[in-house]
Amino acid sequence: MIKVSNLSKQYVGRTAVDDISFNVESGEIVGFLGPNGAGKTTTIRMLTGYMPPTSGTALIGGHDIFHQSLLAKKNIGYMPENVPLYEDMRVKEYLQFRAELKGLRGKNVRKNINETLELCSIKNIKGQMISSLSKGYRQRVGLADALINKPSLLIFDEPTNGLDPSQIRSFRELLKELGNKHTILISTHILREVELTCDRVLILNKGKIIGNDTPLELSERMKPSSIINLELKTQSGDPRDIISNISGIKKITLENEIDGWQFIRIRVDYGNDVRERIMNLAVDHKWIIREIHHQRINLEDTFIEMIQNKNN
Repeated sequence: MIKVSNLSKQYVGRTAVDDISFNVESGEIVGFLGPNGAGKTTTIRMLTGYMPPTSGTALIGGHDIFHQSLLAKKNIGYMPENVPLYEDMRVKEYLQFRAELKGLRGKNVRKNINETLELCSIKNIKGQMISSLSKGYRQRVGLADALINKPSLLIFDEPTNGLDPSQIRSFRELLKELGNKHTILISTHILREVELTCDRVLILNKGKIIGNDTPLELSERMKPSSIINLELKTQSGDPRDIISNISGIKKITLENEIDGWQFIRIRVDYGNDVRERIMNLAVDHKWIIREIHHQRINLEDTFIEMIQNKNN
């Protein structure tokens, strides 16, 4: 459905996207991850035809988005991070306007509007002015706009930005339902959502793809190490200097300190349980330990580790 080859975007003094290539197959739900400034939004804008590349190609449904843009865009439903809506229109009126812009006519307009209102759970507000809607409902109207012409590919850029936890959960359930009929590329900062819904993950950093695999397989790459979270209080000295002498410790970081309690993150060789040795040190040095536990490596840990490794 998406075939990207050597795609680059350069601005004066910097490269936003640096010679990336990847494919998204029909029926896949693919998460697009990366820190702020990694080039995700720039890539999405090129894929949707809103921005020309400096070099490279992108095919959408077999059509070149830059040279056959009208044919390619017929396959795309795009929901940007900040959904542009006409606030002086009612919801149903706006969707009718958008449907006609996308080439729908007659009974197909009415049919698609009714189906989309139902799917996005906005049938009850179809007569309301868009200016009166909450952030959550505005996002749903933006989603309905992306779906109105039943495109084969959906591209979402931070679709849950500004939503509360309940709204995010509802969107996740809707995303799974949409995945049965559409190919989906979703850019998001909420890694838990990616882990629960996506078949594959692309990780972008400094304009380059540094990861391309399933969430599970990306996490498996980090298995040469595991994490111990430690919360302690000490009268004097830095416990990290003492703990770091334990064999098998790869990295030790002070994550936070509140009212004398230190929150320490320890990365150790996989299978090396150093908790007993830390407890012995606590007795010797009279540390007070409030919590110590192993943490399962997940997609968030993998993402942070990959980004940090590339930045070092």
